[in-house]
Amino acid sequence: MKLVLYSGGQEPSNRLIHHALFQLVNPKRNTSMTYIPFCQDRSDLFFKKAIKRYQGVGFKRFHCLPVDVPFIQNDLNKALGGDVIYLAGGNTFYFLHHLRKSGLIPQLKQFVERGGILAGLSAGAILLTPNIGTAGPPLPYPDDNDVKLKNLRALGLVRFEFSPHYSSTPTTNRAILQYSRTTKYPIVACPDGSGITINDDRMTFIGKVVMFSEGKKVEIL
Repeated sequence: MKLVLYSGGQEPSNRLIHHALFQLVNPKRNTSMTYIPFCQDRSDLFFKKAIKRYQGVGFKRFHCLPVDVPFIQNDLNKALGGDVIYLAGGNTFYFLHHLRKSGLIPQLKQFVERGGILAGLSAGAILLTPNIGTAGPPLPYPDDNDVKLKNLRALGLVRFEFSPHYSSTPTTNRAILQYSRTTKYPIVACPDGSGITINDDRMTFIGKVVMFSEGKKVEIL
């Protein structure tokens, strides 16, 4: 299993993670990435930025697949045929709702099982974990749950939860500590520019990483 979890931020703060992502791919002449935005609105703009960003580390071919609008089988086949699938940031509740509605969640799991690399930024990274509890209260600045999502279960590819955009303020630490008492999973919190790569049984932390578990905070890096 190969996964990459980004907290957030853009160049140059994430450059080390971009290179680590590319290094997970077997060298190919036309290394490809599928970009999945959380919604179609303005996705062309963000897709163009992603192309520029990842061409800089070696990716050659790109495909975009918004999941909150209908797509044809050929587009799905292209998406699942890439080396990397990248789940972008945005509203985590909306994203999960439409990944379910599109039927893509089991397809993403199968993609990883076949050896594909699944990456996520912010909301996209949260979706790789057991649930999206860190996207809502009591965490600071929660996403709006306008889709009225009640089932928060996500892809469950890792055994921890993820809190992006972490800043070590009393308000943030208090909120995550409070939440950590309500979940059986440890919470890995990363400031922007930090992240995690997983290559089978090897987990690598890039940048500052903090873990919260059962009301306790531990600085990993």
